[in-house]
Order: sequence, then C-alpha cells, then structure tokens
Amino acid sequence: MPYVNIKITNERVTPEKKAALIKGATQLLVDVLDKNPNTTVVVIDEVDTDNWGIAGESITVRRKKGQ
Repeated sequence: MPYVNIKITNERVTPEKKAALIKGATQLLVDVLDKNPNTTVVVIDEVDTDNWGIAGESITVRRKKGQ
C-alpha cells in the first residue's frame, strides 16, 4: 500500500487544488510503479508559515520581504 505525504504551507490552497494533488499523486504511482489506486494513500499536511523555514528564516518573514 503506497503512502504519499505532501507537505505544503497553509496559504490559500483550495479544496479543488488539494483534490488535484491527491488525484495526480495517485495517478503518478499508477503510471510509474503500476500501483493499485484503491490502496494508494495520499495525505496533505498543511504547515503554518511560522513553522516552515528556509535559509534561517520562517516563510512568514520571507513572504513579508517578498521572497
């Protein structure tokens, strides 16, 4: 049973976009590894931008700087 964990920042990701991620990740495993889509699990974790950092700064700070 494949398990895919997608981590994204929680910035305006619509239910439609999440559904597209789940469908696309599932289809990728079907196409590349011939996995059964009925047993493929996809989990999306949304992380607050204060809790996600790059280059020593949180995403919140980087967004304020326009990065």
